[in-house]
Amino acid sequence: MNIPIILAGGVGSRLGADKPKQFIEVLGKPVLVYTIEAFQNHPEIDAIEVVCIESHIDYLKELIKEYNLDKVKWITKGGKDFQHSVINGVNNLKDKIDDEDIVLVHYGASPFVSEDIISDAIRVCKEKGNSSPAMSSVLLLGSNDGEKSTQWIDRDKVMVLNSPQCFKFSYVSQLYEEAIEKGLLEKIEPHTTTLMYYMGREIYFSKSSQTNIKITTKEDIDLFEGYLLMKESRKNS
Repeated sequence: MNIPIILAGGVGSRLGADKPKQFIEVLGKPVLVYTIEAFQNHPEIDAIEVVCIESHIDYLKELIKEYNLDKVKWITKGGKDFQHSVINGVNNLKDKIDDEDIVLVHYGASPFVSEDIISDAIRVCKEKGNSSPAMSSVLLLGSNDGEKSTQWIDRDKVMVLNSPQCFKFSYVSQLYEEAIEKGLLEKIEPHTTTLMYYMGREIYFSKSSQTNIKITTKEDIDLFEGYLLMKESRKNS
């Protein structure tokens, strides 16, 4: 089976809103619902788990009913940070899915994800055991030396990693068991991929896109609204 672990455990403080960013409404629908729908509507996705900020679990259950998100089989509460939210999601699945099943760790505030990005993440993970959408930077890169930059960075030597980060369930379970045993979780932030680098693991690339952004700022909300209106306009033309 292919099971997304959708992370909706954060408060989104950088956005400055009165609610977690994944629950901000865009054109009358919460961002998190758009994200879940991307996986709900994907033919290769069998079931969905949402790791949710505890204060909004009841509201999430209402949204699941309202929008008929019937692939959402499990909800568990978020942790104190990204790593612990992933651990909560993984632990909740331990007696529910098999070692060879694939989990896709995805941000709840990343509703731009497309069907082909999800499909390619699954394809590469089946072949290699893990995958992450990745692409080289389309912008010029330079060193950060305080208020100035003194060194050019070859963008062809740098990859921008994104989500869904995809793993065989046995792989990600063992990864976190080893990290906990070695006391790494308090040292390594903020992502599973960061932990993999620190532990000397390889990350395999799958298809990515410039449009697959995570909503972080108010401008990102505006971009997403424009994106939805564009899609609606094209559908009706």
